[in-house]
Amino acid sequence: MSACPCGAAESFSRCCQPLHRGERQAGTAEELMRSRYSAYAVGDLDYVWRTWHPRTRPAEVVPSDVEWVSLEIVDASDDEVEFRAHYRREGRPGTLHERSRFAVRARRWFYVDGDLF
Repeated sequence: MSACPCGAAESFSRCCQPLHRGERQAGTAEELMRSRYSAYAVGDLDYVWRTWHPRTRPAEVVPSDVEWVSLEIVDASDDEVEFRAHYRREGRPGTLHERSRFAVRARRWFYVDGDLF
């Protein structure tokens, strides 16, 4: 049982992986944000694309050379999540700090966009 990349106490197979597989849907904006982070961490870019709002998503999600290390939730409300995603690129640490916006469409949560800090 490997730990979930999103930092929750559950294993990946019980936390974010069921969302990636379509076995269940995220119930909150924060849950979707965590599952999207996990998808980046495990390389499931198809899930990232599928959970991006159709109005704002790119034509494709391109892999990067970033190794995602940990996720820190700073603040969460009904439809916004502020987070810091810590990573390594070429052995150097970095942090992506964003306030993301989410919306419900057809009873499913989608990532809309975000502001970087």
